[in-house]
This record gives sequence, C-alpha cells and structure tokens, in this order.
Amino acid sequence: MNHKAMNKPGYYGEWGGAFIPEVLYQTFCELNEAFQKAKADPAFWQEYVSLMSTYSCRPTPLTHAENLSRHFGGAQIFIKREDLNHTGAHKANNVMGQGLLVKKMGKKRVIAETGAGQHGVATATMAAKFGFACTIYMGEEDVMRQRPNVFWMEKLGATVVPVTSGSKTLKDAINEAFRDWVTRMDDTHYVMGTVCGPHPFPEMVAWFQSIIGREACGQIKQQFGRQPSRVYACVGGGSNAMGIFQGFLDNPAVELVGVEAGGKGLDSGRHASRLAAKDGSPGVAQGYKSMFLQNSDGQMMDTHSVAAGLDYVGVSPILADLWQKKLVRFAAATDAEVMAALDLTMKKEGLIPALESTHAFVQAFKEAGDLGRDEAIIINMSGRGDKDIFTIAHAFNDPSWKEFIKKKGIEYGA
Repeated sequence: MNHKAMNKPGYYGEWGGAFIPEVLYQTFCELNEAFQKAKADPAFWQEYVSLMSTYSCRPTPLTHAENLSRHFGGAQIFIKREDLNHTGAHKANNVMGQGLLVKKMGKKRVIAETGAGQHGVATATMAAKFGFACTIYMGEEDVMRQRPNVFWMEKLGATVVPVTSGSKTLKDAINEAFRDWVTRMDDTHYVMGTVCGPHPFPEMVAWFQSIIGREACGQIKQQFGRQPSRVYACVGGGSNAMGIFQGFLDNPAVELVGVEAGGKGLDSGRHASRLAAKDGSPGVAQGYKSMFLQNSDGQMMDTHSVAAGLDYVGVSPILADLWQKKLVRFAAATDAEVMAALDLTMKKEGLIPALESTHAFVQAFKEAGDLGRDEAIIINMSGRGDKDIFTIAHAFNDPSWKEFIKKKGIEYGA
C-alpha cells in the first residue's frame, strides 16, 4: 500500500496498534508472519489477481456516467464498478485474498462479522470454494434489515449467529467474533471485513483492496487521458475507500473525499459520522486505537444509518491518520440525501448502487457542478443495491411492494 505505517509496525501516526488479550498473541504473530511473507512474494499477488480475474470480475469496469455528467453540467463523472464483483461488492477482494492465506496457514475454519451482509456472503462464498467450515456473526438488527443476505449465507453452508447484545449491529458482531476466535485459535482464522481491528488487519485488508485503486488509476488515464480531480468513496470502517484511495495517494493533485453516514442529521445524535461531524474522539476499542463515537466515560454510543454497513462506531486507523494529516477530506450524507441520490442514479444511468455506496454519490453530486467539464471525478460504487430492496422499498413507501409483502405474508402464514 502507498500509505506507510509510521513510528513502528502497525501504527499510522498515533493510530492503530494491536491491543489484544495475551491468549491471542501467538495467533497474531503467526498471522502477521504469514501475511508479510505473502506480501513480499510477487507470486502470491499474481495468484491473487489470477483468482480474482477468473472467479470474480476483475478488472471491474470504470463507467462514464454520461447522463449524470450532463445533468450536473460540470465534471465528467466516472463510476468504479465494484458492484460487478462476484457477491455484489468490493468485499470479495479482501475475502478471497485472506482465503488464500488461510490455505497457506493450514486452518480449516473461518469466522467473520458482517453488517450489511456483503462481507458475510463473500466469506461464506470463499469458505464454500475452499472447503472451510464457516460461522458468521451478525447483529440481530442487521439480520432483520438484510434478510436476503442471511438467506444466501445459510444456503452457502455458513452458520449465521444473530448477536443480541448492545445495539445489535456491527460493533457487537465484531465483539462476538473475537470471543469465538479466542476459543478456536488453532483451527480458525478470523476474516476481518474492513481496515480496522488489531495489526495486521488494517494493513492486510488495505493491501488486498488496493487492487481497486490500481485498476482505477490506469483506467481513468486510458479513458480520460489524465487523472481525476477528485475521488469519492463511502466510509464505514473504510475498506472500499482505502481500496480506491491507494491508487491516487501519491498524487497531491487528486483530492480524496470520504463520505460518512449522516443519518438523521449531524445535529440529531442519530448518525455514524466520526470525522465529518467532529463527534468522534480518540479511543481504544476492538483491538486498535482510532476515532470513535463515545461518551465522556469512554462508552461507545449507539449509531444510526439507513445503510447497515455504515453504522459502525469507529473508523480505520489508516483513515484517521490521513484525516489528521489533511490528506483525505471527510463529509457526511443524510438518509434523505441518500434516497434522493439513489433515485436520480437509477433513473439517469440505470445503476442501482448499494445504500452504503450511495453516500459517496451524494457528495459527488453536490460538488460535480463546481468543477469544469474538462475535469473528471470518480465515485467508487462499492456494492449493488439488491440487498437493500426491503429498506429501499420501505423508504420510497412503494404501494405495490407493500401489497406484495402483505400477500406473501398471508401465503407463508397459511
């Protein structure tokens, strides 16, 4: 990755580290050794790229959104199509890479946390391909919001465990996954889904996701003739953002914009904006130091977003460092803005971005008109919206969908 750890391994400025129980120390040493060996081996990256090109959809296209570009009358809008990955999101990049590592480490079982469900589906898919046993932890609230993904995880052979503690969302699922890992270290690998957690997870996930930025950097040069003025990505933990940002971090002329969940509004207390809202504060949780939404006693606060994958209480230590150094600008998009941007994108381009990804579209749409037509911007469409059909239909108050659900409820209840 382009953004190097500073001071000592696992730290990015003052952020990061590995705050882990002693019982996990040897497991993390083994994982870090296996990862660093793979990272130093060009043949491993080649094996990874080959796998993603034959099993997924790499390289994913960069689509020129001509209709949206005309609509806003400013910058040429390009969309990086991670939604076309197998399982429908960027999550497959990291998961398949970790799957190759698990094979090399000789472990037979994988566990994972998931919020929006895309990471869970990707992990269950990887486990099925490589023959691993698989358990997915998912907050009970997210199980209800993302039932289609739960269905597919189970059909792929994974055991899905609803987590009923805390806010019953992503942070609670992560806690349960770590509890599981402590009891099964010898045969189990925890497939962390984002650029958070103890070292080496942030570095490792960012490395696998860097394939997005590597591709996008070359594609925009080929299609537009030069680099974009801005690159936009949504930020929950931050894996898709770090993935595409790494292709442009070495170019100071490209502004990088991360978009967090503004929820019901930054003044409402019902959001998940750690950096844009300035509501985050330094803390240590779930094995790493970063910016978290917490009260004065250090207790993690409840979060809210229409997008299940963005309502995480913390943010990647790598992104916290880039924010602190003013190398990435952060904004927030409200639930209402997200639904409006989704509606416009569907009708103008025939694309259905995931609710998480649509947060990036919101900020890009706000700013596209301020740039010239001879400039370009890239939006990372990190996933597709199929999984969000229940949430989207409810938000649009669609009468025919309501009638369909009512009829199906009667049918299944008969």
